[in-house]
Amino acid sequence: MARPLRRDAQRNRDALLAAARSVLAERGIDAPLEAVAKRAGVAIGTLCRHFPERGDLVDAILDEKMAGWAELARQALSADDAWEGLAGFLERTCELQAHDRAFAELACLSHRREQDEVNRLIVQLVERAQAAGALRADVGPVDLAFFVMANSRVAEADPGQWRRHFTLMLDALRAAPRG
Repeated sequence: MARPLRRDAQRNRDALLAAARSVLAERGIDAPLEAVAKRAGVAIGTLCRHFPERGDLVDAILDEKMAGWAELARQALSADDAWEGLAGFLERTCELQAHDRAFAELACLSHRREQDEVNRLIVQLVERAQAAGALRADVGPVDLAFFVMANSRVAEADPGQWRRHFTLMLDALRAAPRG
């Protein structure tokens, strides 16, 4: 069992995580570690003691982001209206991408083990919206993945345009009115 960190070491770790959240959101998952250490107000050696490999720090941040994304999907599943739940989940995902480069890169990664939960929830969102007749029957989770990936590129190229692109794509996903 790992020993608890001294208070000063815990403060440094917390500062590093907060700085990493901010720097990675601004610059993406390949942001220089020196920028994280500087933002945290610590030396690069302190960062390396807490996170010996770049991947350790990036994984800690991406795990947090994945947990937050899974929570968004769970909230969407609890919405009274299946379409509103799905559309709200997609909108919040696209909004996060527009403002957080690390999240945008995470959402476009081919696979992370933590993504299994989100994928399972997205399948449920799709099935629920289709059962309600709100989502086109020929749309699947892979289509939503491409939707999210495409929107991340729009947000990257012109952050002000993501919402317009989102609205156009959402209209394309909606089932035709019955009757």
